[in-house]
Amino acid sequence: MTLSTAIARLNAADPDFARHLDHLLSWESVSDDAVNQRVLDIIKAVRERGDAALVEFTQRFDGVQASSIDDLILDRERLELALTRITPAQREALETAANRVRSYHERQKQDSWQYTEADGTVLGQKVTPLDRAGLYVPGGKASYPSSVLMNAIPAKVAGVGEVVMVVPTPRGELNELVLAAACIAGVDRVFTVGGAQAVAALAYGTESVPQVDKIVGPGNIYVATAKRHVFGQVGIDMIAGPSEILVVCDGHTDPDWIAMDLFSQAEHDEDAQAILVSPDADFLDRVAASIEKLLPTMERADIIEKSINGRGALIQVRDMQQAIEVANRIAPEHLELSVADPQAWLGQIRHAGAIFMGRHTSEALGDYCAGPNHVLPTSGTARFSSPLGVYDFQKRSSIIFCSEQGASQLGHTASVLARGESLTAHARSAEFRILDNKGN
Repeated sequence: MTLSTAIARLNAADPDFARHLDHLLSWESVSDDAVNQRVLDIIKAVRERGDAALVEFTQRFDGVQASSIDDLILDRERLELALTRITPAQREALETAANRVRSYHERQKQDSWQYTEADGTVLGQKVTPLDRAGLYVPGGKASYPSSVLMNAIPAKVAGVGEVVMVVPTPRGELNELVLAAACIAGVDRVFTVGGAQAVAALAYGTESVPQVDKIVGPGNIYVATAKRHVFGQVGIDMIAGPSEILVVCDGHTDPDWIAMDLFSQAEHDEDAQAILVSPDADFLDRVAASIEKLLPTMERADIIEKSINGRGALIQVRDMQQAIEVANRIAPEHLELSVADPQAWLGQIRHAGAIFMGRHTSEALGDYCAGPNHVLPTSGTARFSSPLGVYDFQKRSSIIFCSEQGASQLGHTASVLARGESLTAHARSAEFRILDNKGN
């Protein structure tokens, strides 16, 4: 196979730059009508027939010869067995990554709080973990033990009572690394089902699969479509688009390093996006040469080639200030500040899922073991969304306790506002607590 790249070259000085950039960034994750209807049918079947539908769909879609739901359940002993089946180096890497992820997320925990006003009124917030969370993990040839750690550990740190994992096993193929990661992360139950049927089971419950409060984790178009449909019945983390990396470089990092950083996201799939922004035109040329040189050495060269040619770009800007402006416009999932003094620019970054500081901090470290979560907002949603974290598995309840004096004082204010909205019962309910109105 002959490999070649024709990565787009854009210049922020061009009059049409904004239009070209918008076109480059555009990506639609909308399911077609056929996928949407198939998912609705699957959800309906699972709601109506429970375990029987799960067994039927697993036989049909995954080629697993299961006679009952019991054949699709992995107990804790099976997860512990996986730990003995992986190599010592793999186990050490999983445990190191898990410890770092746990340590980082423990700093995110929110505590309940209260304060008392002068009249004795108490206001506050009660923070409570979810009772049960569902974790979707891709299966088969795909091996994403890091996703298990990144999704399950924050839930456990938050205090979630039970974490239920679903993972498809096409043709009965179990991934030992994924199961070992589930063991280390503290997953409580595992069901070897996948697709829209697994999402439906988690959302509505079956005879064997418990209903959860929130579903997290990546999946294919059927999984994403199902998550959209069950949202409201349960919470979801996000509908993630293709992976993205934006590298902002001052032109002084090794171009081979930058090329490989771009590849690290492009190898995910053909729709992934890798963009480099620099004020140094000669450096962009050197990176382009590194891309051509290194591409044939990659195992997933064909995927990288399609991604780079289809959605990649090398963008020349006037200076570093404009580079930061472009970065904020893109609002990338992963942002590498490959510059001499990244701290000097950090304050100007407003929109990014994760920010990798300096020449030595590759995005890949964040994917696996740095500590922060790798479940990040994509497709520009970093403008209003945040990485997955402990806070996604906690909910907050307001606390209001009014003393007699406090209720009386607040009653006057509530009365005026309620009557202004023509809600008389609201007003009278508040007025009953006004001290000089008692008995009226």
